[in-house]
Amino acid sequence: MSVTAPAGFRAAGVTAGLKASGRPDVALVVNDGPLDAAAAVYTSNRCKAHPVLWSERASADGHVRAVVLNSGGANCFTGPAGFQLTHATAELVGELTGCGAADVVVCSTGLIGYSFSREKLLDGVRAASAALAADGGDAAATAIMTTDTVSKQAVAAGDGFTVGGMAKGAGMLAPGLATMLVVLTTDAVAEPAELDAALRAATRTTFDRVDSDGCMSTNDTVVLMASGASGVRPRAADLHAAVHAVCADLARRLVADAEGADHDIAVEVVGAASEDDAVEVARSVARNNLFKAAVFGKDPNWGRVLAAVGTTRAAFDPLALDVSLNGVAVCVAGAPGEDPALVDLDPREVRVRIDLHAGGAEATVWTNDLTHAYVHENSAYST
Repeated sequence: MSVTAPAGFRAAGVTAGLKASGRPDVALVVNDGPLDAAAAVYTSNRCKAHPVLWSERASADGHVRAVVLNSGGANCFTGPAGFQLTHATAELVGELTGCGAADVVVCSTGLIGYSFSREKLLDGVRAASAALAADGGDAAATAIMTTDTVSKQAVAAGDGFTVGGMAKGAGMLAPGLATMLVVLTTDAVAEPAELDAALRAATRTTFDRVDSDGCMSTNDTVVLMASGASGVRPRAADLHAAVHAVCADLARRLVADAEGADHDIAVEVVGAASEDDAVEVARSVARNNLFKAAVFGKDPNWGRVLAAVGTTRAAFDPLALDVSLNGVAVCVAGAPGEDPALVDLDPREVRVRIDLHAGGAEATVWTNDLTHAYVHENSAYST
């Protein structure tokens, strides 16, 4: 039930004809209250889609009543008509749900520079409004899929309250406050500032640590809405824990569905002088195409790991570095360790552990291997 697991929310997913495949492509999530508190984070890409530009303003006051999402087109670099369509979509959702357009977050995903039918989208919004239901989370999660092979949903139960969420994303996954499109809901009683703190703490160590291909989207949005329908005001720590649990679950689902991937790779850096150093090193390895191609070929080429570490500004002594691949210490103190032939790269999950021996900080970034299927899918995406 994802976004409709918490009390006070209805959702729907319908087919508006935006996708040539005829699959569902318009979703709507509505907060019936009594509260309308919200927080959101967006892509840091300077080339932002029209829905992001609209939604940044709409959510700035910490109040959101509805989120409308379409797949089948990013509505990015589509000229003045694209922004007018975003505005019209928010106006229509407001009219249909009894709120103002300024209380509506709009999200789009799909091909950049592609103008889709205004009439089809608005008709889809009307159909979604008519289909809103307290068990509509599954349909909404399906309607936001693009190259995703499965819908992505998660729920976490707190002490008397619930957090739910849905996400889409299978490529173009790189951090910038958020990754792809994510809608989170909770029936907890919380103020916008509390939601903002919980959301930013969660995204920092979940969505911001997913780096599938180093490519940042123009449309990334993560929004958290609170209905207050449970009547429970949780402790900050409990709210943070539940929001983090849902974000972590969804982030792993994004990696697991990465376009054409054969392996999910956890790059764990320990012994760093600071968390920033740990993240920089982990991200450098996660974005290294030579390393990712080696994992695809099941080649335990640990030299590529060290080469990626060396491109960073992190504090470390190259002659003190340790590297393990799936538990095999292939590099010890900057020199060959155990026989790389002992490394088993057949399992779907691969774990790379890098010890910088420079401090006590650590971080993990998740990525995936670089496969023929990934290249094929992204070479033909627009056709």
